Amino acid sequence: MAGEQDGAREHDVAGAAGATPVVGFVGLGNMGRPMADRVAAAGFELIGYDRAGSAERCPEGARPVSGLDELAAGAELVLVSVPDGAASVAVAAGLAGVPADQRRVLAVVDLSTIGPAAAAEAAAVLGGAGIAYADGPVSGGTSGARAGTVSLMFSGPGEVLNRYRPVLAAISSNVFHVGDRPGQGQAMKLVNNVLSATALAATAEALAFGRSQGLDLALMLDVLNVSSGRSSATDDKFPNRVVTGTYDAGFTTTLMAKDVSLMAAEAARAGTRRELIEAVVARWRAVDDDLAGADFTRIWPWTLGADHPR
Repeated sequence: MAGEQDGAREHDVAGAAGATPVVGFVGLGNMGRPMADRVAAAGFELIGYDRAGSAERCPEGARPVSGLDELAAGAELVLVSVPDGAASVAVAAGLAGVPADQRRVLAVVDLSTIGPAAAAEAAAVLGGAGIAYADGPVSGGTSGARAGTVSLMFSGPGEVLNRYRPVLAAISSNVFHVGDRPGQGQAMKLVNNVLSATALAATAEALAFGRSQGLDLALMLDVLNVSSGRSSATDDKFPNRVVTGTYDAGFTTTLMAKDVSLMAAEAARAGTRRELIEAVVARWRAVDDDLAGADFTRIWPWTLGADHPR
């Protein structure tokens, strides 16, 4: 576990210890809404905001607001679940732009997958306004968000984690403190997602070959899941989303293409090898070009198109 840091932001958070925090939630979409539901169900007072309509998307019992200024005035902790880095930085700027005497917010935990660079930018924007920032991207899909079983990769001051751990525990049964520096949680999430993306794409190709040889799909999965080829694709996505025909993992081809592209960009910045990552990026971009935001498990029927030009 990363060591805790001292500093002005932590003193602010520590000073709030003792009272149950009012929680703000920004972004009530496919992932944000079920996580917000869990926070509200755990008994925390919740204020919700979503650009697409707060009243329609807020959990039952939560208070919807029409803007970030109203949310900042009422919430001590703000959780963010938005699609990309630009949206996260915009949220940070909106919160930081509320005059200090008109806001209550002390800390922001960003649950989105936005990459290390955007996390650092959001942290700088909020830090300039005296608001602590941590990135805490989650993994586990919409089913994990509903069940509270997502993993949460927290990177930020230990004092922030300690103060708000009960809130985060409502969302995740697997909270990891992966670092103190903004963006380290994002790095961990990109490592996870590129492996997940690679496993799913490779499994689809391998199973397509097996099927061409007359092998039964369900039987192949049974063999793989007690053999060295086992992965999250063989023991979860294919049995639960593909074989069933539901294709309802709750994560889109567009988001997967975005995440692996972020990983490739960060690997280039870091100077680490990325030949395989670039191949995975090309595959998911091609899938999304054709499927346009479909559930990412639909890479299976896409892969079966043997005459596909890509």
